[in-house]
Amino acid sequence: MSELETVFTRRSVRVTVHRTGPLWNPPTDVFETEDALMIVVEIAGMHGGEFNVSLQNRILTITGMRQGAERPNSFHQMEIHYGEFRTDIELPHAVDAKRLQADYNDGFLHVVLPKKSRETIPVNRK
Repeated sequence: MSELETVFTRRSVRVTVHRTGPLWNPPTDVFETEDALMIVVEIAGMHGGEFNVSLQNRILTITGMRQGAERPNSFHQMEIHYGEFRTDIELPHAVDAKRLQADYNDGFLHVVLPKKSRETIPVNRK
């Protein structure tokens, strides 16, 4: 194994993005910084209140509904998804749920999941 492969393997974090049945799944990036896990979802044409972001047992769930244009008489090309969507992201480690932030700007939903700080417990000497 090369040095580059070793470094990459050591720094990689296992994250699982679950895709669900008939609902569509917007493109989703998951990456990590020194202080947080970052989730970016490309979902143009929505408003902040049309999303639901929840965290339970290290599963971040993002759901919502993107309204479509009026129903066309015929289709020539249809590549944009409308309707209900859902993405479940299994996080690789615990995060500080109380400091979770979600912002929607320019067609992207940004979710910041700060890492839990490790608390040290003093050991008393007897």
